[in-house]
Amino acid sequence: MSNTATPETTGIDTATADIDVHNPADGRPVGRVADHSAVSVADTIRDLRVHQPEWESIGVRARAEWIMRFQDWLVDNTARLTDIVQSETGKTRFDAEIEVPAAIDLAKYWARNAEAFLVDEKATPHSPIGRTKRLVKTFRPHPVVGIITPWNLPIMNPCFDAFAALLAGAAVVVKPSEVTPLSAVELGRGWAEIGAPPVFTVVTGRGATGRAVVEAVDYVQFTGSTRTGRAIAVACGERLVPYSLELGGKDPAIVLADADIDRAAAGIVYGGLFNSGQACISVERVYVEAPVYDSFVSSLVAQVNELRQGQDGRDFAFDIGAMATSAQRDIVQRHVEDACAKGARILVGGKPTGTGTFFEPTVLVDVDHSMACLTEETFGPVLPVIKVADEAEAIRMANDSTYGLSATVWTGDRSRGERVARSLEVGAVNVNDAYANIVNFALPMGGWKDSGIGARWGGASGIRKYCRQQAITIPRGPALSREPLWYPASRIRSRVVTTLMRAVDARGWRKLPNALRRNR
Repeated sequence: MSNTATPETTGIDTATADIDVHNPADGRPVGRVADHSAVSVADTIRDLRVHQPEWESIGVRARAEWIMRFQDWLVDNTARLTDIVQSETGKTRFDAEIEVPAAIDLAKYWARNAEAFLVDEKATPHSPIGRTKRLVKTFRPHPVVGIITPWNLPIMNPCFDAFAALLAGAAVVVKPSEVTPLSAVELGRGWAEIGAPPVFTVVTGRGATGRAVVEAVDYVQFTGSTRTGRAIAVACGERLVPYSLELGGKDPAIVLADADIDRAAAGIVYGGLFNSGQACISVERVYVEAPVYDSFVSSLVAQVNELRQGQDGRDFAFDIGAMATSAQRDIVQRHVEDACAKGARILVGGKPTGTGTFFEPTVLVDVDHSMACLTEETFGPVLPVIKVADEAEAIRMANDSTYGLSATVWTGDRSRGERVARSLEVGAVNVNDAYANIVNFALPMGGWKDSGIGARWGGASGIRKYCRQQAITIPRGPALSREPLWYPASRIRSRVVTTLMRAVDARGWRKLPNALRRNR
């Protein structure tokens, strides 16, 4: 099979194309996209603004029907989309094939639940005086949402956020990484192909294109590095534009002495090496209680040694694919070399393969927190393993990080696992599993500390984040000629109102008017 994405298959206009896209596994060209200018981005967003009010006005049920038609398109084009994902990322077929089904699943979740999540809320007045009003909270979309995505999951990342924003009633512009833009371009083409309203589009380009998106939209959802996230936060702060950031991670795994060692090792191999370790919630640090350290390391090494690495087609011949960029491969190599220079030992792997951007799946031991592989985000196929005395030390070392995206805990006692989870300074914890939180959309996905601000998913909050909350008060009962506290000023009306307020709000004898309190 050919997993080459050409301008013909992606719908890209080669006349304006000026970014070449290559398959990192072998360096061959697979497509070209435009480097959209700031003027082009502004024009695109201006057009989205024209069409957004009608999109909002058709109501959530009609919007959900469009999302489900797009889901149909995803189902019908799954194999071709997976080919494109492979072509621009160098993933194995096993890793690539999960992307479209995950998007299909997410489309169904939001389409089924959006109406209930966005229904007006009736608030209960906090006092008897407030009962003179009917209180309503509505959810109105930010007109245009900008979604800026990284290169590691080129189908999933845009869909993670676009479906919720579209169902909220917003128009959406996606700016994918210039490393892997072809999949997002296909999503934009698919939306147009089903005849959907022109409220979802994709702009491609380098950093300047992303900055132009941030400068023009009403809400920014960014997934990527902490450094870039900080810059986006500053830019949004200057414009007073809301944003949500999912940033870097250095996710710890804790293996307790009562764990099923082989299962823990298997879960950590998958959790750390899926997509060649290029996932925001990849396991990047492993803390193992001393009594089972040797047996765990033995199992881990045996399982990593069994992995097959290479350039895959459609036949699932390999487990580990290429890294998306040579720059990311070089970061992984630097982390491994730094660790070895400071006393770490390589038990498996430890070097580039010499072909494309492949880096061998690697297990490191005798590591400590002076090493970059335990303090900086590696984003690659490296598993550093640390022996700890006990649970308390494991928790302390797991929390010794500027990052706080997610973690895993491995134990034979689920209650213990939950207790340890509640001690970790991260946004999500999986007990006896890896990546479980990323497919459970009722829970929020967001980071603490330098891992971000805000969260995606999480039930109603995951779609309401793309909305502005609006409070409406409507009178109850007979209409008055004027409210008690309207002008002109009146001592009597003021005292009546404030006395009633004190009677409702104060405690004990303090509810009494001053005159009665003096006579107590």
